[in-house]
Amino acid sequence: MPSVQPIPVVVLAGFLGSGKTTLLNHLLAHRGGTRIGVVVNDFGSIEIDAMSVAGQVGDSMVSLGGGCLCCAVDGSELDAYLEKLSAPVHRIDVIVIEASGLAEPQEMIRMLVANENPSIRYGGLVQVLDAAEFDATRAAHPETDRHLAVADLVVLNKADRVDTAELARIESELTALCAGTPVVAADHGRIDPELLFDRRPWTETRGQLSFEDLLSQAADHDQADHSGHAHTLYESTEFVSEQALSPRRFIDFLDRRPTGLYRIKGFVHFGVPGHEERYEVHAVGRFLRFVPGPWGRGEPRRSQLVLIGSGTDGPALLRELEACRERAPQLAPPESMWGVLRYVDRPVAAGTEPEPYAEPDCEDV
Repeated sequence: MPSVQPIPVVVLAGFLGSGKTTLLNHLLAHRGGTRIGVVVNDFGSIEIDAMSVAGQVGDSMVSLGGGCLCCAVDGSELDAYLEKLSAPVHRIDVIVIEASGLAEPQEMIRMLVANENPSIRYGGLVQVLDAAEFDATRAAHPETDRHLAVADLVVLNKADRVDTAELARIESELTALCAGTPVVAADHGRIDPELLFDRRPWTETRGQLSFEDLLSQAADHDQADHSGHAHTLYESTEFVSEQALSPRRFIDFLDRRPTGLYRIKGFVHFGVPGHEERYEVHAVGRFLRFVPGPWGRGEPRRSQLVLIGSGTDGPALLRELEACRERAPQLAPPESMWGVLRYVDRPVAAGTEPEPYAEPDCEDV
C-alpha cells in the first residue's frame, strides 16, 4: 500500500565542482528527525560521490554510476530504486537525487514527473552554483541559463570566495535570469534543510514548464537527441592503484594538470609514516583540497581517482599517475607530505608545519 502522503523527490543539480556533495552531506548531518533517502549518480565508473555520502545514510542510499542519469542510466532502473526507497519499511520522509555534474536537469524532471509510483512525487529542483566560477561557467556552458530557468531553488555556493560587491552583482543577474526563484547564498553548502523539504508547487506563472508540458514530452525522452548535453563534451578517466603514491610526485602532477582537466576527485593512499590516513582529494580548476580521514573497517589501502575533463588525453594522464607510484612509502621522510598538507584545512603536527596556503581550497561536486 502506498503511503497517504507521497514522498517528495528533490533533485540536487549543478555543474562540476559546484559543491553538491558538500551540500548533501550538510543536509544529512543536520537532518534532525527527518529520514532522507539518497540516490547518487556519479559520472565515471568509480563512484566517488557515492562513497563520500554512504557512511551517513547506510541502507537508505542507492548509487547509479557509470554515466549521466538523464541518458546513460535506464529509466526503469531509477524507477526500481525509487520504489525500493519509498517502501514503507524504510519510513523515508524525503528522497534526494544528487545528479551528475553533467546531467540535464530538465530531462531528470521529466523522468520523475512521468513516474507512475503513487508513493513518490516530484519535490523540486535545487540548482547549485559556484559563485567564484559564475561568469566562467556561464561563458563555457550557455545551457546554465536554461538549467536555472527550471530551478525551484538556487543555491549560490562558495559565496565566501567573492567580495560583497561581486556577490551582489551575481545575485542581481540571477534575479533577471530566474525571476521569482529563491536564491540562497551559502558557503560549504550550509543551507537550512527546511528550504528543500517543503517545496512550493510548480506553476506556469514561474516561467517554467507545466506538469502537462513535461508529461507530454516525457514519452519522447528515449528517442531524444542528447548530443547537445554538457556531458557529451567531457570524458572521464579512472585510476586505481594498490601501490601507495608519492606525495611529491602527485602534487607535481596536480601542479602541471592541463587546463582541460576540470575536475579531480577521489581518495589517495600515501602511506608516509605518520600520514597513513586516507586523503580525499578534490580539484576544481585551480582550486585544490585534501581532506584526511580514517580508513573504513576492512577497506583496502589503495588510491582511487576520477578525472573529468574536456579534450584531455586519458592514456597520457594514466601514464603520469602511474609514474606517481611509490615503491617504499615507509622510507619517505615526513617532510615529503608538506606539499599535500598545504591544502589541508587543519593544523599539521608540530615540527612539520608547511608553508601558508598558495591557493584557496576547493569544494566538491
